[in-house]
Amino acid sequence: MTLTIQQLALYAGALFILFMTPGPVWVALMARAMSGGFRAAWPLALGVVVGDVMWSVLAILGVSWIVSQYAGFLDLMRYVASVTFLFMGYMVIRNADKSIASDSRLTRPGVIAGFVAGLAVIIGNPKAILFYMGMLPGFFDLSQLTVADIVAIGALSAIVPLIGNLIMGAFIGKVRALLTSPRALKRMNLTAGWLLVAVGVVIPFL
Repeated sequence: MTLTIQQLALYAGALFILFMTPGPVWVALMARAMSGGFRAAWPLALGVVVGDVMWSVLAILGVSWIVSQYAGFLDLMRYVASVTFLFMGYMVIRNADKSIASDSRLTRPGVIAGFVAGLAVIIGNPKAILFYMGMLPGFFDLSQLTVADIVAIGALSAIVPLIGNLIMGAFIGKVRALLTSPRALKRMNLTAGWLLVAVGVVIPFL
């Protein structure tokens, strides 16, 4: 494996920051957990994992092919990754005091329904593939990745959000109270937004 512990740690940290940023997955998880508790939430978390791993691997394979055809593409994508984080951080900060809406279509009971809902939420979100396409080249030299490296990246892409989603599903009552408090929501969004901006500033110097 060619990746260093520092590279993997930074990538895992970025995934955690993104998990802490409210979005479609939070909406889906809250909707199911509120309707059926942890029993309804964990299948959705597994569905999200499949989508995260799929997007990360597709991004690696797709960008690696482009790199083989066009020299200098990785350097360009490093700056794309930086801009992606800066823009996401700016948008989170700008909308820090806005609440998250719920979607009752996500609350159908059953393990399969929950799994499919999670898969649909992550696959149906174009920000996911754009994020992975822009982010991975900023953290790793995709032209040098081995099979073990790809497995490690895919594993982190699965484990970090899975742990976060399962914890959130288990303690959804506390999370719901947090998200219904405008002051707490704004503080959390501002923190996540500035962390995203910080990652965006660091990437060009890796």
